[in-house]
Amino acid sequence: MELFLIRHAIAEDGDDDDARALTKKGGRRFDAMVALLEALGVRFDRVLHSPKLRAVQTAERLHTLVDGPFEVTNHLVGAPSKALLEACVGERVALVGHEPMLSALLAWLVTGAAGGGSFELKKGAVACLEGEPRPGGMTVRWLIPPKVARA
Repeated sequence: MELFLIRHAIAEDGDDDDARALTKKGGRRFDAMVALLEALGVRFDRVLHSPKLRAVQTAERLHTLVDGPFEVTNHLVGAPSKALLEACVGERVALVGHEPMLSALLAWLVTGAAGGGSFELKKGAVACLEGEPRPGGMTVRWLIPPKVARA
């Protein structure tokens, strides 16, 4: 399977973390990432996203790349879990969430150990992993920082 880890785009500051929306700049920059993914032929069977507004809005911008459902999950808030991995059903699944959870998830999937690596996903970045969604069962195919999509 291919698993895509997508960090939400740039969001507004605010006291209510759950209600922070994307900025115009964040939306515009993430649209450039979506255009790049489309040019690369990337498609998703499913998109799982955090319930936080900035993740919801980022996921919605992927609509032209999605052949299946969008699903909200609380498993993308907090630490990586086996429950999240069990929810990754499909051939090409996108997870839209937050730091530091996504970097920890990437390290866990690649190394098999919690804290098993140092990865950083900038806001709006996309990482593509391939393999079995289990600790140590995946390899990184590519990671695109948002700066590359804008170039």
